[in-house]
Amino acid sequence: MAVHLRLARIGTKKVPYYRIVAADQRSPRGGRHIERLGNWDPRSKELSLNRKRIQHWIDHGATPTATVERLIKRADVAAAAEPSEG
Repeated sequence: MAVHLRLARIGTKKVPYYRIVAADQRSPRGGRHIERLGNWDPRSKELSLNRKRIQHWIDHGATPTATVERLIKRADVAAAAEPSEG
């Protein structure tokens, strides 16, 4: 079973909203998934990721799609730009 990290659309017509999921590559885009790893709203540019679980899946051989890989990099850049406390 090949696992991919990809987007699953849950938005309505003309209102896109996506979940970032770990899924078997044979399952359909909006179908069954193994684990939910985050959310992405392209209209408001809001992105939330569970970085620990994403890293777990990548370490165990999951392949992120090009879009998910770009979103992960964007989140890492945003986290690095935030001022640290302490």
